[in-house]
Amino acid sequence: MKSISFYIVDVFGEERYQGNQLAVFRNAGELSKIEMQRIAKETNFAETTFILSNSKTDNGYDVKIFTPDFEVPFAGHPTLGTAFIIHREIENGLPEKIRLNLGVGQIPVSFGQNSDIWMRQNPPKFSHIIDLKTISEILEIEKEDIDASFPIQEVSTGLPSIIVPLNSLLSVRKCHINHDKYKKFLDENFSANILVFCKETYNYENTLNVRVFCEDSGFVEDAATGSANGNLAGYLLEYNYFNDDQLQYSVEQGYEINRKSLLKVKASKIKNHFEITVGGKVFLIAKGEWFIA
Repeated sequence: MKSISFYIVDVFGEERYQGNQLAVFRNAGELSKIEMQRIAKETNFAETTFILSNSKTDNGYDVKIFTPDFEVPFAGHPTLGTAFIIHREIENGLPEKIRLNLGVGQIPVSFGQNSDIWMRQNPPKFSHIIDLKTISEILEIEKEDIDASFPIQEVSTGLPSIIVPLNSLLSVRKCHINHDKYKKFLDENFSANILVFCKETYNYENTLNVRVFCEDSGFVEDAATGSANGNLAGYLLEYNYFNDDQLQYSVEQGYEINRKSLLKVKASKIKNHFEITVGGKVFLIAKGEWFIA
């Protein structure tokens, strides 16, 4: 019976057993997409990644990302977690920067001070505007909970989010997905997760509080979402939310599901040119062998 190596890491935590869990598989090039999907379903983490080879293609490592339900072209914590394993296990901790070849293209990841790992995301694309009534019904909150001075909009740096500005931490805490209404919206419109945010935080050192609700089966809440926070960074710059075109801030996420996470963001917009990087820490939790029939 064949086996391949796998690792479990926690991404965007301030310590072990925080942040978002990820399973990473090495030398997975011989697996079919069907097998990868079955393994992702078995691990049942928000995402599972597969490094296809220890060798580079176009100076980057080919990586596939799967949720328990489908393959995705990009996701934040899988990018950082997989880069951490490549850096540690394949590159022996030597280069300061590596590249991942993902569905959205090549994503560079750099290794900075204080054990932080940073990924540069693609420029944001701004799409559909959604009305207050629709979103308030999906989130089961009052329209007055939403900050109507900013739009509710679909934004994507590779994986789309509906960005929803809220007025307070209480409004954020009240959010609860109405599965029927969310599914109806997805079926009739487009696929995207929902990110809600506000300036009020649990920890005074942080800048924003964020919650992200996923669009796959169960509509579960995500503990830490790098891609969605990259989308949010683009949104904040586009609408001058902080009255500044160069931002550096921290985001707390996962508090409502007892999985505290900390994401760091650096972003700028100069003459309609966006630079967005999202970073945080990664912790190795376990490693082992996965048996392949």
